This record gives sequence, structure tokens and C-alpha cells, in this order.
Amino acid sequence: MDEESRSVTERLRKESAGSAHFERLSGTDDHDELAGVLVAPQQPLWARELAAFRLGRAGDRRSFEALVLLLNHRDPERCAGAAHALARLRDPRTARAAAALATNELRVAYALHPVRLLTALRAPESAPALITALERRLASPHDPYWRIALACVEGLGALADKRAVPVLVAARTQPRLAAAATAALARIGEL
Repeated sequence: MDEESRSVTERLRKESAGSAHFERLSGTDDHDELAGVLVAPQQPLWARELAAFRLGRAGDRRSFEALVLLLNHRDPERCAGAAHALARLRDPRTARAAAALATNELRVAYALHPVRLLTALRAPESAPALITALERRLASPHDPYWRIALACVEGLGALADKRAVPVLVAARTQPRLAAAATAALARIGEL
């Protein structure tokens, strides 16, 4: 079990208060049973998250919708687990969903994990979405979501996409982003 799986499992074990239902779900290899949790009525959030996480890591696409919802959750730990599982799922819809979440101004406070997921996916949608998200963060001089902007800058540097040069040059004017933007431009070969 890797560190992310261990972290998610332990957090959900605490949420479930060590219920027998948790022990059964965490121990089963029956994908149909796990998928059933995603559609069954009155399931607690921890059970749905555990089922979606386990299915996503196993590559079962029945987890996609639940994982996307968790990627957009207000709890950063849920978002991180969902991003991890979505990266492993390899569903072709993932990049489009992450791009929509990363560029949704109504949910910008929860965009950090979608931004990081886009970087990890390296999909055709990744650079355009990160450029859009960063442009929006730079549009206001006192934008409170500078961590989202920083993740975009770092992601664009990792992607090394030349289309990002103008927005990275603009990011160099922001004290919190200057060093990362300079490093990103260097990775792209523009410095």
C-alpha cells in the first residue's frame, strides 16, 4: 500500500469510527460490491469515497463520476485522494473534467488539486487550462488565490509548453510568483 492509499484509508477509518461496514469495504476485492456503494441510497460519504478511491486505483471507470465530485469537494484531503485515484484511473474524460474544475471561477478556492492533476496528466487540455487559470489569477493584483496561481506556474514549467511564455512573463511581476515563473521560463528555454 502506497502512502496516499494509507493516508486515505486511515482518515476514512477514523471517519467511520471503525465500523464493520468500513472493514468489509476496505478488505473486499469485489469491484461490483464497491461499485454498488456508489449508487446505493443512504451511504455515508466516507463509504462512497473509499469505494471510489479503491475502484479508481484499480482502473474501474465506474468510479469516475464519484471521483470528479470528490475532486471538487471543499475538504482538501478528499480532493487529494480523488486526484490520486483519477491519475491512476486513466479515464480519457479526466483531463476535460479537471480542466473544467481548474477554470471554474465559482469554485476557484477548490482548484488546487485539479490544477495539480492537470500537470500530472500532461493531457492536451492541461496547458490551455493552466494558462487560463493563471491569467485569471493575475487579472487582480490582490487575488487571494495565489497558491492556485503558484501551482499553475509550477505546472506550466513542468509541462514546458511555449504557449505559456506570455503568462509566465506576466507572473514574474508578482512577488510570490516571480521565482517560480523565472524557473518555469528557464525550463521552457525562454531565459
